[in-house]
Amino acid sequence: MEIVESLVKTTLGEIEKVLSTKTVVGEPLIIQDTTLIPLISAGFGFGAGGGSGKGEAKQKGEGSAGGTGGGAYVKPVAVVIVNKDGVKVEPIVGSLAGAIEKLGETIPNLIQKWWEQRKEG
Repeated sequence: MEIVESLVKTTLGEIEKVLSTKTVVGEPLIIQDTTLIPLISAGFGFGAGGGSGKGEAKQKGEGSAGGTGGGAYVKPVAVVIVNKDGVKVEPIVGSLAGAIEKLGETIPNLIQKWWEQRKEG
């Protein structure tokens, strides 16, 4: 059925636009000499269907229909921390609140180091 094929192609095209390496490896955040790189888990699902038919003897006409539906999720799973001491991967346990908490723990330490270096220099 042409309409279903068209819907599936369109849906897959849109999914392809969304899924890329930037979907699972986020944009780096650079603070002084430290780089934070978020790692993300992403998933999706979709379905498509269609049909056609003729009316009963008392009804006139033919009809056809098609449709697609889908859903997706994005979940932070870890933060890669790159600095002069090396590379460290900090897993994020829990939800987005956990990710924000992990960044909230890391960023003040970076700011403190920056402030101390500024005082010395």
